[in-house]
Amino acid sequence: MEPTAFTGAPLDRAADERRRDPDWLAAQRDHPAARAVLAGSGGLHLTDGGSPRVALLPLSEAGGDGALLLGIDAEGPVFAVDEDLAQAPAGRVPPMVGAGGMRGEPPERTASAQRGTRVVGQREAAGALPRTEGGLAAYATALLNWHRRHRFRANCGSPSEIAEGGLVRTCPACGAEHHPRTDPVVIMLVEDGDRVLLGRQPIWPTGRYSALAGFVEPGESLEEAVAREVAEETQVTVGPPRYLASQPWPFPASLMLGFVAPWVSGEPTVADSELEDARWFTRAEVAEAAREDEDDWADASSPDVLRLPPRLAIARRLVDIWLDA
Repeated sequence: MEPTAFTGAPLDRAADERRRDPDWLAAQRDHPAARAVLAGSGGLHLTDGGSPRVALLPLSEAGGDGALLLGIDAEGPVFAVDEDLAQAPAGRVPPMVGAGGMRGEPPERTASAQRGTRVVGQREAAGALPRTEGGLAAYATALLNWHRRHRFRANCGSPSEIAEGGLVRTCPACGAEHHPRTDPVVIMLVEDGDRVLLGRQPIWPTGRYSALAGFVEPGESLEEAVAREVAEETQVTVGPPRYLASQPWPFPASLMLGFVAPWVSGEPTVADSELEDARWFTRAEVAEAAREDEDDWADASSPDVLRLPPRLAIARRLVDIWLDA
């Protein structure tokens, strides 16, 4: 199976003893080839040209304060820098790094003449970048997002500090260590022969439907989460689910775990406030929608026209696998 979007960054993450050596970390920051992925609330910086790439700026130009070591590539160390963390209002949850707008909204594109780059939202960037570059962008923004939102120790309230080049935050008051979190989310395509169950959120573009999804709860297996989420959202009962693929989803730090689940009983009834509609679609309807190649952010020409998730999303991968079966 082909890798999913937001994966494949060709880096040695150096997640070993090297990161615990202050001299080694200092040498990476001083390395003549040290570069940085630069991102902020408006998006991340890409090269300004016909075939965009993640802009890897010299670390000295990107701003070294708070730089997080992502890893080592063939040329040298690669860092991530949050360009506007210092501007976040005190006492308020900062916006997500790299998001570039709410879900379903057209991303804003802004130019950065000073750096010769353009700032693009993460979703649009992932669709335009080579897969490995999308993986690098996702890794950088996910790590930056975690640091934005975990500047204080949850237990004692003390400010925490960056350690191990950015893969840990430590509390100087109580000595606790905190590692970047990843929130597991099950996403499942419920199938019944030549039909599949898809749901729709009201914030999505007109006509878009997707696979059902939800966060895994404490003390719950992935299989239990699949069955619970389907029942909670649509009052449909499914049989044993089958795992297909996974995908990091850096909005801000989820891991999507994709399943297909057989329908057992019940007809879809919207039972969750997050959903606007849930219904069965035939193989012919889904196949016709898959042939359409509209812009990911545009509304459908008619509310009755089915639009599938963009190709970068694992939900679309699940649909395509079902169509090819």
